[in-house]
Amino acid sequence: MTKQLTLDRRIQSLFPVALASLLVLGTTRVFLDTLKSNHSFVFQLYGRPRGQEQRPAVIISPEDRIDESCNVFEGKWVWNNESYLPHYTEQSCPYLVKQVTCQKNGRPDSYYKNWRWQPNDCKLPRFDPLKLMQILRGKRLMFVGDSVQRGQFESMVCMVQSIIPRGKKSLQRVPPRKIFRIDEFDASIEYYWAPFIVESISDHATKHTVLKRLVKLDSIAKHGKHWEGVDILVFESYVWWMHKPTINATYGSPNDVQEYNVTTAYKLALQTWAEWLESSINPERQKVFFMSMSPTHLWSWEWRPGSDENCYNESYPIQGSYWGTGSNTKIMDIIDDVLQNLKVKVTFLNITQLSEYRKDAHTSVYGERKGKLLTKDQRSDPKKFADCIHWCLPGVPDTWNEILYAHLLKSHQNFL
Repeated sequence: MTKQLTLDRRIQSLFPVALASLLVLGTTRVFLDTLKSNHSFVFQLYGRPRGQEQRPAVIISPEDRIDESCNVFEGKWVWNNESYLPHYTEQSCPYLVKQVTCQKNGRPDSYYKNWRWQPNDCKLPRFDPLKLMQILRGKRLMFVGDSVQRGQFESMVCMVQSIIPRGKKSLQRVPPRKIFRIDEFDASIEYYWAPFIVESISDHATKHTVLKRLVKLDSIAKHGKHWEGVDILVFESYVWWMHKPTINATYGSPNDVQEYNVTTAYKLALQTWAEWLESSINPERQKVFFMSMSPTHLWSWEWRPGSDENCYNESYPIQGSYWGTGSNTKIMDIIDDVLQNLKVKVTFLNITQLSEYRKDAHTSVYGERKGKLLTKDQRSDPKKFADCIHWCLPGVPDTWNEILYAHLLKSHQNFL
């Protein structure tokens, strides 16, 4: 009996301890559950608990940074088919249009895929699609320009799409835009068709012709409303201007059509664009880039004196100093002058010289004309039908995007 009473007293003495333990555990559980809420005082004070970060930090390593003193646009093309393979293949990227899938269209060689751009005094950071997507989280990246710029857009989509799970990515066509959505990062990579940047009668996404050009040199509002608020804008406009030395355009009165010298018209158009930038861009949260002209390789006598061909059947880059007549130095001077006088910062990506060497990388007869692949008869007449303006993918536009990526890393490091 005495032993039973002693046991009962011990159990009774343990009860308050057990009850206190349960209360502590319950309180702790409630506290931890509260911590998980975005509205909790602790969350607002200290941030989300470790492991639940919505926006992981982008870590910029020393290898990622390009030095201020290094000109990434001066260098040489280096052959590398082992340690530096293309970021994607025609088969691995379902978003390429037929215009750029040269091997699928019958091109017999693939050498053009294995040349890597090496700046003289530094190295471009290795492209990391996950790092880029972290930078783009919650943002819009938009390429604005003609079909050459569309090639750069497709290149960028292909460079990142492999890391995005199926069902978390989509491509929409909303003329004049193409929109690649990445749900996982709440981000988009977009393309906007505007071959002259300012408005023209060629602004329809599919029904346009370079032969009947009419440009509205002082009109940009219809385009500009689609660019407002975009986080990263990449502009390009050149080839459509260069069909003839003169161009029909309006300036002031929409009914007063006059013939302008192309360089005069281009300058007026860029001034209109500059005015839009200064009135519409918030430099605190928006970045603007301008791509220099994409060169053409229409006349082989420029790099091989005495010949009378074009870029067809070319398999190697040009060696040594070279600047073709397809790249207009007056246009380059106009771009430089306009950008120098801008109140808004625009980063100029001067890809012209490095692309000049790549006579081997155009679609040639392995692309499309008027939306259709070339016929056998057309391919047998490369002097007439070879396309020495657009680029095969994978190819040169991937390098343009590697340079763009390097600049995005460089400007992002202040936010670590």
